[in-house]
Amino acid sequence: MDNSENEKQIALDRRYIRMASIWAENSYCKRRQVGALIVKDKMIISDGYNGTPSGFENVCEDENNITKPYVLHAEANAITKIARSNNSSDGATMYVTASPCIECSKLIIQAGIKRVVYSEKYRLEDGLDLLKRAGIEVVYIPIENEQS
Repeated sequence: MDNSENEKQIALDRRYIRMASIWAENSYCKRRQVGALIVKDKMIISDGYNGTPSGFENVCEDENNITKPYVLHAEANAITKIARSNNSSDGATMYVTASPCIECSKLIIQAGIKRVVYSEKYRLEDGLDLLKRAGIEVVYIPIENEQS
């Protein structure tokens, strides 16, 4: 990739990661809102945010503010949405607002996603380590404050 192509990719990455952060606002979770987009050939082919499975009440935390065990992560929601469509995530890029956990990283690998762009670091990095071990390109792009 030459410099101008690289700059175009970085500009696209920044745009999509901002879109993923806006998508995260759809989450009903109080502790943390996470958004994910899957992009292939410059088209958004899937999206997701963290929340309860379809048909469940939109409450992510119990009375002690602990996330319920059946809450789906944004990445899992975006990947499972692909399974219900005619799209394929093979070779796609996932944009996710938080770095993927180990469970979501396994799904990302199996879905054939080749790049993961994330904007918030999580205290555990085992998910990122697994993605790198699988040969997936991992890119950290913090979301810049638009108010400046």
